[in-house]
Amino acid sequence: MEFDNVNWIAVVVGTIAAFLFGWLVYSPLLFARVWAEGSGVELKSDSRPPMGAMLLQILGLLLLAIVVGVTATIDALITAILAILAAALLTVSNGAFCRKSTPALAIDAGYIVGAGILMIVAQGIF
Repeated sequence: MEFDNVNWIAVVVGTIAAFLFGWLVYSPLLFARVWAEGSGVELKSDSRPPMGAMLLQILGLLLLAIVVGVTATIDALITAILAILAAALLTVSNGAFCRKSTPALAIDAGYIVGAGILMIVAQGIF
């Protein structure tokens, strides 16, 4: 695999953009209440986000951005899209096993797809 030609600036920008997108999607500004209710999560005004989960999120986003970056070096956009869709479906599958509601599953899938789109756009811009 050729990592020398990967646009690392675009990988980092795509990772950060996807993380911030998640912050917005799961914030009270958008879908926090609906997602929490459908996921069985209790939101408290003084609760702190789980730092371990956030670290894993950043690492997962970084790995997905690297996959997108590698596919950009060989003009394999369809491979990146398939990887993003696979990640979204696996996320929904996991949520379905946990008996999340349909809106919570849609929010999770939409976040993964949106994050992937941001990563692809970052590769195109940078």
